[in-house]
Amino acid sequence: MKKRIVSLLAVVLMFSMVLAACGGNKNESAASSSPSSSDAGASPSASGSAAPSAPVDLKVFAVQEPNIDLATNKFTKFAEEKFNIKFNFETVTSDGAKEKRQISLASGDYPDAYMLTAYIDQFTQGDILKYGKQGVLIPLNDLIDQYAPNIKQALDSNSDFKAFATAPDGNIYGLPAYAQCFHCSYPNKYWINTKWLDQLKLPMPKTTDDFKKVLEAFKNQDPNGNGAKDEVPLSGSTEDYGVRIVPFLMNAFVYDDDRNHLMLKDGKVQSAAITPEWKQGLAYIKSLYDEGLIDPGAFTQNNEAYKKIGEHGDTQILGVGAGMHPAIFVNIDKGNKNSKDYNPVPPLTGPNGVSLATHDGGGVSPGAKFAITNKASKEAQIALIKLVDYMFTPEGQTNGASGMKGIDWTDPAPGDKALGEGVQPKVKPIPAVEGEAPHNAGWSGMAHFYMPKEYRDSWVQGDDIYDSANYERRLYQATLQYQGHEPKDLFPIWSLWVDPATTDEVSILQTNIRTYIDQNTLQFVTGNKSLDKDWDSYVKGLQDLKLDRYLEILQKAYDSSTFKK
Repeated sequence: MKKRIVSLLAVVLMFSMVLAACGGNKNESAASSSPSSSDAGASPSASGSAAPSAPVDLKVFAVQEPNIDLATNKFTKFAEEKFNIKFNFETVTSDGAKEKRQISLASGDYPDAYMLTAYIDQFTQGDILKYGKQGVLIPLNDLIDQYAPNIKQALDSNSDFKAFATAPDGNIYGLPAYAQCFHCSYPNKYWINTKWLDQLKLPMPKTTDDFKKVLEAFKNQDPNGNGAKDEVPLSGSTEDYGVRIVPFLMNAFVYDDDRNHLMLKDGKVQSAAITPEWKQGLAYIKSLYDEGLIDPGAFTQNNEAYKKIGEHGDTQILGVGAGMHPAIFVNIDKGNKNSKDYNPVPPLTGPNGVSLATHDGGGVSPGAKFAITNKASKEAQIALIKLVDYMFTPEGQTNGASGMKGIDWTDPAPGDKALGEGVQPKVKPIPAVEGEAPHNAGWSGMAHFYMPKEYRDSWVQGDDIYDSANYERRLYQATLQYQGHEPKDLFPIWSLWVDPATTDEVSILQTNIRTYIDQNTLQFVTGNKSLDKDWDSYVKGLQDLKLDRYLEILQKAYDSSTFKK
């Protein structure tokens, strides 16, 4: 997930930032749900509290994203005035952010706090436990209880958020970016050229057999009408955003989580990649490959090369594209030619009646984006937790992540419609004007803190899903077709706290096993290995890589987690 939404086009990025809010004014009840419940232009001092005679200096490590200058940023200035603080940012660029954070910690001369951007870099759960036990990162529990009613409300009312934030020893050493991105949580989608379906008078495929017939027609019946056999029936990429082609197809045979190939059965974690159904799925995918229905580049190319297939000059050549969203492989900005032609393929049903969809529980990455160190004075600790508590309110999260009210967002007008069905609209984004200088009015992902689905659903979106301004509604509607196709029981590897004594071991096992499965999947699909002759040796190879030990560690973490039902 780590860079899950970063590479969208500007309008999509803006809306992703806009969707990053939830809470109420820090002087309001934590249960407040309206971002406009307090005026962003109101008096900056907290009511009923005496301001210190001088601002509290805060040394904060932060990633400075493009088009943002934290020193002059409008939200920075607003927060400094509102909380009587003075930021001393230690800024780094996105490139190498993780390494720079690690160097910062290793130097011993680290800041009062780390306020990271989760999709660029954040503390892993292993980091949290390591630095928490060393005393470098301080527990936030008491600070939250005393000074952060909105954070406390989120912890008390949202068991998932609490599980992400609370270490096995009961301490909260850092806070995650809790972003329930609905369309992100079903990442492995296929987008089919419905203009070609109409041209060839073909229905939307429902089964694996239907899908194969559609790909054959795309390859052989010249749907782009140029007289050349240049169509690419199915393509994808090797990067992120659900672009790998195997999981969508494999989910018509057995559940594939697109990362670790794990599933839960009767309370026990298992590897899907050694099941007879996995072998059957590989045979189906190989049949597509053997007939030239899968672009060989899908197994090697990056997203830049992938998009050159989706945007192939004046000639449309792509039949089906894999991806969380179509902007990965086609342009969606104003004046685009191909975007509206690509629409979601619902999960296919396989020969055994299986019809599943990859689901990761909400798009939240484990770890922490915010932590306070032992360098922070008590005064600094209180100021920091109050600042973050404000960003657990609707107003604070919206101002912080998306830009200040009146600049980047405003109150909804009569007749405006929220993204979620039956949801009251609460925030209306102000579209950026083409050619206008960046507003520099918010912190973008650095301010992503608490974004439950009900908040994201409250943003205003128009009804024309092919207008780039309403792209989120397009993705939302597409994802509804996948919702409910996830297995009844999911193995929540994204949220488990592994015993610190086994952290390094499980990390090595995970990497080796995942790499082995992915490499062999490619070899079986392309015919470099035979499913008939080499399957048993493949399974033995997984056992040699200590698959059983890997599953044992994960099972122990699951059995002790709050996520276990």
